Amino acid sequence: MILIYCILCLALLISLITDIKSRKILNVVTFPAILSGLIFYSITQGWDGFFFSSLGLLAGMAALLIPFLLGGMGAGDVKLMGAVGALMGTSFTLQSFVSVALLGGLISVSLIIHHKGLFHSIKSFYLLPALLMETKGKILIKPQMESSITFPYGVPIVLGTLFNLVWSVAM
Repeated sequence: MILIYCILCLALLISLITDIKSRKILNVVTFPAILSGLIFYSITQGWDGFFFSSLGLLAGMAALLIPFLLGGMGAGDVKLMGAVGALMGTSFTLQSFVSVALLGGLISVSLIIHHKGLFHSIKSFYLLPALLMETKGKILIKPQMESSITFPYGVPIVLGTLFNLVWSVAM
């Protein structure tokens, strides 16, 4: 099991660095991690191990599939959660996802506050009904890319997963 922890930590560390530096989580990191999980559990536990790792892979990828399809994150983020699942299984992955989502939300709120977007967001929320009344049923959505706030989501994935790993080992 130490081998799996080492592979997980190495994949997380490399992904953290590359996501911060270049906003990319590399396939050369995620695919070997996924294969390592599938092969390790298949060899040590047979078909049960293969299914354990495969279900973890699917759970990890499914957890971030909707945000990916909506354009909220990249495919590397989805594959990294899949790698976590393949290495650690479904239960650990879903527990990690809760930590990841909470950390991602905290980072998002802090970035909005830091960029002074909170007042604008609250103001827009209260003005929206009045603005929609003037449209007579027509809604024109105009993207404002210059006002969007983004951050590498690999950061909360790594931190949330490491938090859950430390928590599970300590318990």
